[in-house]
Amino acid sequence: MLTLVDREEISRGVAEGLEGRAIAERIGRCPSIVSREIARHGGRETYRAARADRTAQRARQRPKTRKIDADAYLRLVVVELLKQGWSPQQVAGRLPIDHPGDQHVRVSHEAIYGWIYALPKGELARQCLVLRSGRTRRRPAHGRAPRAPRIRGIRWIDDRPADAVDRQVPGHWEGDLVVGKDGKTAVATLVERVSRFVVLVPLAGRDATTVSEAVIDQVQGLPDVMRRSLTWDCGPEMAEHAAITLKARLPVYFAHPHSPWERGTNENTNRWLREYFPKGTTITNDPDYLQAVADELNNRPRAIFGFKKPKEVFAELLTSGIASTG
Repeated sequence: MLTLVDREEISRGVAEGLEGRAIAERIGRCPSIVSREIARHGGRETYRAARADRTAQRARQRPKTRKIDADAYLRLVVVELLKQGWSPQQVAGRLPIDHPGDQHVRVSHEAIYGWIYALPKGELARQCLVLRSGRTRRRPAHGRAPRAPRIRGIRWIDDRPADAVDRQVPGHWEGDLVVGKDGKTAVATLVERVSRFVVLVPLAGRDATTVSEAVIDQVQGLPDVMRRSLTWDCGPEMAEHAAITLKARLPVYFAHPHSPWERGTNENTNRWLREYFPKGTTITNDPDYLQAVADELNNRPRAIFGFKKPKEVFAELLTSGIASTG
């Protein structure tokens, strides 16, 4: 921060008609700091060191009232969306869409983060506010990676249609299992690559027959334009993938072993799903409960869509796809 001595030197330089760079060299500061200081406090015509220093001192006084604290309605909206599991970025990006006529209902995601971090832990707990967080780095692999399971008729992701790669054509899905306590329960997750729309498939078991039949039942109702491909990992639960291809007319492809980034959309979705089913907990197969969880995930706005929601994007794709084939 500039001191009063610095500001007095700036004032003398201004009086002498020196350029901002010359003044900056005199006080050992960056030229941009000097130019902003002069502009902030009246410009060259009215800059005075003592007045500028007093103004700067007042501006640094704490505590300052945060925008979220100052506006009760804004605070109510932000808190309710955070409780739904939205990130501060999603909240900030969605406000102009949901409140187009209310210019005061605007706040940056940085301001939301700052407001949350400033709250005492007890207050966070009282308001049930918890930020979503994930690992900051990938877990290291230990030892040699095991071989891929023996799945008959396997087709690798390299053979997947080209339009699945660039996310320009809907109907390409990524799938996986999220496993519960002791490996006894699980739910199948399906994510559409263009819209990031999530479908949760209830499972009564993890064997290949149970998983394939459950996936078939879930996707058979989709129009043909929404059943172009399904990419899975090399888990044994997909050993009967041929049944899905035949009965649901949904070709199944496999990511390479130990390459989760090839199904990044699904991996990211599964991380969010762990907010509802933490590791070490039992995963229900109640279809109504799983549908409610899927609805919440599909109702979270995404920055990549200009803060539209996956359910909105999926509905648009579904409508346009049916119209183009009709």
